[in-house]
Amino acid sequence: MLTQAQQFTTQRRSWLLLAGSALLLELIALFFQHILELKPCVYCIYVRIAVLALMAVSLITAIAPTSLWMRRFGFLGWAGASAWALSLNLTLHAKQTAPPTLFGSTCDAIPNFPAWAPLHEWLPSLFMPTGDCSDSPWSFLGFSMAQWLIAVFSVHLLLCLLFWLSSLKKSASNSECCGGGCH
Repeated sequence: MLTQAQQFTTQRRSWLLLAGSALLLELIALFFQHILELKPCVYCIYVRIAVLALMAVSLITAIAPTSLWMRRFGFLGWAGASAWALSLNLTLHAKQTAPPTLFGSTCDAIPNFPAWAPLHEWLPSLFMPTGDCSDSPWSFLGFSMAQWLIAVFSVHLLLCLLFWLSSLKKSASNSECCGGGCH
């Protein structure tokens, strides 16, 4: 099983599948925003950036998935983007379930992008928050969108960890053989 998992990560299709899952998450977000007219808050926009980062890392890794360094880059990017998205959704869920504040909105109205990349000005239809973090207008099976995304990114992190551990197992067995112990 570990060998199969390790071999899977050396195949281009594994990284394209990961990029496809990120693309699906982006398309679902755009569906909620533009078709169902749910207004994204600043945390939703940051999650969108994390998912785009996951997609970019996956596509870059798919260029040379047999390269150990490229896979390390892929695992690091996958873990980083997923952990960031998970953290954002945990914070968002806490804001949505906290008692209302005296002054209303519980998050920034404008995203804090670097001055050299004001995405909310370049592509406002994708990156301009128009909603409030304390609103949670959508739920499915009793769970809010933030709760569903907590589950999604927890699974992403778990899968990343499992695939990364499988690659370590393979690397460790290779280094033992290279040391002269295997003939």
